[in-house]
Amino acid sequence: MSQKSNFVNYYCANTVFSYLNENAILDIGNIMGQLSKKIGKRIKEIREGLGIKQFELAEMLEMEPSNLTRIESGYQMPKEENITKIAEKLGVKEHDLFDFEHFQNKDALIKQINKILAASTQKEVEFIYKLLINTKQLLK
Repeated sequence: MSQKSNFVNYYCANTVFSYLNENAILDIGNIMGQLSKKIGKRIKEIREGLGIKQFELAEMLEMEPSNLTRIESGYQMPKEENITKIAEKLGVKEHDLFDFEHFQNKDALIKQINKILAASTQKEVEFIYKLLINTKQLLK
């Protein structure tokens, strides 16, 4: 092989590697951004469900309210120690902050619910039906 073809192969390999590396970094950044938004949304959901105002949780965490705002809006990923503190102050386990399967569009949720119902026994379906009816009445 000539020196020129070695250079071309080297250049092509580096170009492909750079492209893959840049896209992997972009993908990781995108994934982390999505994760940050989901965690923030979940924290907000739990906090509001407990009737705690954002500034109150910030005080409980000894955190600037603006930092909690950035976390809940998904612009800032909470540090590991803050995830522990947030879970503790909200009275949940850390893994509950990562429970966001329900943050899907309506069609995706209906599809998953239908799969669950199809695999359920008659008694389970009746129970789920009663649960849905009672919940719907409570939400009115």
